[in-house]
Amino acid sequence: GEGSLRRTMSLSIIVPMLNEEAGIAAALLALRKLDGEIVAVDGGSRDKTLACAGPHADQLLSSPRGRARQMNAGAASAQGEILLFLHADTTLPANAGQAITEAINQGAVWGRFDVCIAGNSAWFPLIAALMNLRSRLTGIATGDQAIFVRRSSFEQIGGFPDIPLMEDIVISQRLKQLARPACLRQKVTTAGRRWEKHGILRTILTMWWLRLRFFCGADPKNLALEYGYAPEA
Repeated sequence: GEGSLRRTMSLSIIVPMLNEEAGIAAALLALRKLDGEIVAVDGGSRDKTLACAGPHADQLLSSPRGRARQMNAGAASAQGEILLFLHADTTLPANAGQAITEAINQGAVWGRFDVCIAGNSAWFPLIAALMNLRSRLTGIATGDQAIFVRRSSFEQIGGFPDIPLMEDIVISQRLKQLARPACLRQKVTTAGRRWEKHGILRTILTMWWLRLRFFCGADPKNLALEYGYAPEA
């Protein structure tokens, strides 16, 4: 009946990869605990990412480089009725599958998790708290928060926009027109490398500045170059 059908909606976890050989096997292995299909999408890694990921993915795909393009390619090939987009350096909580299923069964169209940042900085808990709060207030999720969505809704809005940066903001805006997100309190853990590498305050200010200019109409391609995203060779 309808009830049992709703409880067992299938999940596909889509992981975009680029030069992730150091951690990708462990990341995908951790996903095996979830009852879901693992779709790993490589964007032209120059290291051993594909070889490391292969044994642990249900589908191993290659696509043109770009997180949005890779996630769209994964979604097109995925079998699940619920799509979960997970960055390779983000770890899900133990009960993630159950939490997503419950949210969808209660009528959610899409959602995201709260985030905590792994690393040594005393700033990380504050940064994470502010990210979670901002996301709750605005209904905008970041890719770090592991966005999940009903496949039908993802297809309805045309998937991720083909832009090299801020794709998470744009898809949130599109999905928000359908419904507000389910903001789950369970926490994903994301690596603090990006902040530590460039300096924490500088990274925060850079992201705010890029975001502000994006909202004011700046071209994402130019913003991506400033952010240090090298275009495809």
